[in-house]
Amino acid sequence: MAEWFQRTFVETGRLPLLCFFVGMVFGFAFIRMSVRLIRAKVRWWPGNFTPGGLHIHHVVFGVVFMMIGGVAALAIPDDHEGWRATAAVVFGIGSALVLDEFALILHLRDVYWTEEGRISVDALFVAFALTGMLLLGLRPLGLDEAAALLAPDEPGALALTVLVILADLALAVVTLFKGKVWSGLLGLFVPVLLVVGALRLARPSSPWARWRYRVDTPAGRRKVVRSRWRERRLRVPVIKVKIWFQELLSGRHDEPSS
Repeated sequence: MAEWFQRTFVETGRLPLLCFFVGMVFGFAFIRMSVRLIRAKVRWWPGNFTPGGLHIHHVVFGVVFMMIGGVAALAIPDDHEGWRATAAVVFGIGSALVLDEFALILHLRDVYWTEEGRISVDALFVAFALTGMLLLGLRPLGLDEAAALLAPDEPGALALTVLVILADLALAVVTLFKGKVWSGLLGLFVPVLLVVGALRLARPSSPWARWRYRVDTPAGRRKVVRSRWRERRLRVPVIKVKIWFQELLSGRHDEPSS
């Protein structure tokens, strides 16, 4: 196990990334446990931090942790791996605290337990997924595919790499405009998802559907009908399972919006 750890993370330079991931998972688990205990009004838990009656949200502590971890990582020499790993853990904890209140930052009001607050959990899950793929050694934007086709010193290697990156970015933009966020983000690491996402119908509420699916034409109406059918029959059940799993971990987001 020690040899595998050394070979997989230390020798490849991914130890700080692993520590960042661990810190983010720990930060998410701790803060969600804390807010659920606070919501349940458990007597032995400290509760919200309200000096002088001012409710200080944990995003504030997250920013402080990120500043400490980020500046420390920049200041610590590369040969001090232990301290750099510690800084990465601190930065990961801070990132979890900030992303856990992403909805508050987006809406500029406290929507933590409302339906809008689910976007915070979505943001954390995206961060976990992208960091996890980096830990697995995947490189974004098709760089692995370009490297497999040509060696870095071969003629045309740079041009091919740029073309692959631009093609992947274009597909990612189309996929995101079609309302397929997960396919667009994960597809940066697994390009086949971008191809599928860009070719398939857009979600009915997406910008692409509003721009391209004209209801005053027969072809446009057919696309709208098919898109709504897929949303209702295929996507909605998947979304319900996703929400059930997220709320199993993070708590129910069912309070009315203020």
